[in-house]
Amino acid sequence: MIDTGIRTLVAEDGHELTAYQALPEGEPKAGLVLIQEVFGVNHHIRAVADHFAGRGFAVIAPALFDRVERGIELGYGEADLARGRELRTTIGWQGPMMDTAAAMRAFDTSGKRVAVIGYCWGGSIAWLAATRLHPACTVCYYGGQIGDFKDEAPHCPVLMHFGERDHIITPDVVQAIRQAQPSVEIHVYPAGHGFNCTERPDFHAESAHQALDRTLTFFDTHLL
Repeated sequence: MIDTGIRTLVAEDGHELTAYQALPEGEPKAGLVLIQEVFGVNHHIRAVADHFAGRGFAVIAPALFDRVERGIELGYGEADLARGRELRTTIGWQGPMMDTAAAMRAFDTSGKRVAVIGYCWGGSIAWLAATRLHPACTVCYYGGQIGDFKDEAPHCPVLMHFGERDHIITPDVVQAIRQAQPSVEIHVYPAGHGFNCTERPDFHAESAHQALDRTLTFFDTHLL
């Protein structure tokens, strides 16, 4: 049985933030920093953390919205999306990078390698973690702002998942990322944006399962 709870992290600027933690039964294989969508560390993100913990990983999901307001958990309606985007814009990029680094440091005492995995907004942050921090590897699910930072150089292996019917990340954006980052492993699925989330209209089970299989294989190669 996995062990779950809330812990406190401290970023390099002194900011204290909460994080959801899910630990496996027994010795963890490695550490995963799980980066949220624009909907906060909500039920879905906790479920994803629990799933990876069930596969033997120690998982920390930092609450990036704590820099604006604590305890934010949004749903997937239009008003929730608008609120999440507003919070994302207010926070910017520097704070989330420091918070991601704080989550990575939280694994130091375990002696395990650490990867970063992110979804939606978190997918873009996972890409920036690859270029600005030094995780063992990163996995980016449909990061809508990756194209804005496609020319930054990653310091670790990176895996990206996109949906070919994504109305936010169009095929030309994915192609531009491919051209800018030929060493990055990129897969495109017959799905829309947010296809991994069971609580979103674009959930696509087949694509989600295939992306998970590829993610676990990627971790086997670059993390374990």
